[in-house]
Amino acid sequence: MDGMLTLLRQSGFAALTWQNGAMFVVGGVLIYLAIAKKYEPLLLIPIGLGAILANLPGAGMSATNEVVITAQGASHPLLQMVYDAGIRTEFLPPVIFLGVGALTDFRPLLGRPITFLLGAAAQLGIFVAAFGAFHLFGFNLKEAASIGIIGGADGPTSIFLTAILAPHLLGAVAVAAYSYMALVPVIQPPIIRLLTTKSERAIDMPQAKPVSKTAVVVFPIVVAVLASLAIPTCAPLIGMLMFGNLLRESGVTKRLEKTAGGSLIDIVTIFLGITVGATMEGHTFLQPTTVFILVLGAFAFSFSTFGGVLFAKFLNLFLASDRKLNPCIGAAGVSAVPMAARVVQDVVSKDTNGKVNPLMAAMGPNVAGVIGSAVAAGVFLALLT
Repeated sequence: MDGMLTLLRQSGFAALTWQNGAMFVVGGVLIYLAIAKKYEPLLLIPIGLGAILANLPGAGMSATNEVVITAQGASHPLLQMVYDAGIRTEFLPPVIFLGVGALTDFRPLLGRPITFLLGAAAQLGIFVAAFGAFHLFGFNLKEAASIGIIGGADGPTSIFLTAILAPHLLGAVAVAAYSYMALVPVIQPPIIRLLTTKSERAIDMPQAKPVSKTAVVVFPIVVAVLASLAIPTCAPLIGMLMFGNLLRESGVTKRLEKTAGGSLIDIVTIFLGITVGATMEGHTFLQPTTVFILVLGAFAFSFSTFGGVLFAKFLNLFLASDRKLNPCIGAAGVSAVPMAARVVQDVVSKDTNGKVNPLMAAMGPNVAGVIGSAVAAGVFLALLT
């Protein structure tokens, strides 16, 4: 009997707190949304389970810099080692960008270079939310920048920036970033309809001009060089993104392209997701700060959508009648690729009974948004580190 009591006292059951229980629920909700609603399942399932594992008392599965004392001595939790080697060193998010580059076709952007401006305009929410977090909610500059980057709807970029500037906010920022990426089909359509008229949604854009093989090969090299020279701190993200795209477009590295866009990005996604989840211990995650981050993240993402649509309407003031943009494609300037472009396509197609289908036009600002969010992160790093 004494042995059973000793075993019970040393078990995790004896050390459970209400915060642990609450995080079990949070992790369960993320997993439910991933499976039942198919909201970003590749990330929300690892993050959800990581949050559950991190809140098992004595299991040593968190990633919060705590040392676990065992019979063999002091040791770091398993996922803490992954965090130190992959996130603290800024390694895993750029590798994700390598895979994204290998999967991205920049031809829609090159065929309509003007849509690059829409991708830039859609980053407005990042800076508005960052200023709001600093001036209205009392976050310091580094924390505010980490919250603002949620507006780019780019999970790896959010993780990359937050791990450097405000690692204590990593779990909340990552959950907010991936949640709002998943909620693009819910958040964006009402904003698009609010900001555009029926006639604007019916604008049928002409076909984009053909893009040469030379252009698609030179583009990643030129962007990598120019962006990194202008803002060196964005080089890890932009450089790896463009490297992956060069593997895709060169036509002679199919094995490397397949690896970067397939098994490599899948492996890194597994470790990135579960490790981010492992930072979500109850006593740090269940704070008023987390609520503020979720609210500000929604504001940032919504304002980014506003910025893209309104800037498209502004450009139309200067374009010839036969060259006007369908302003809805500005909403695709956030970097949730290709979900944001598909949402624009769905909204416009339904509103015009299938007569207007701007999917390829929307892909231009969509892929530009990937570059824009990475550059925005570089700007914050240059100013705050």
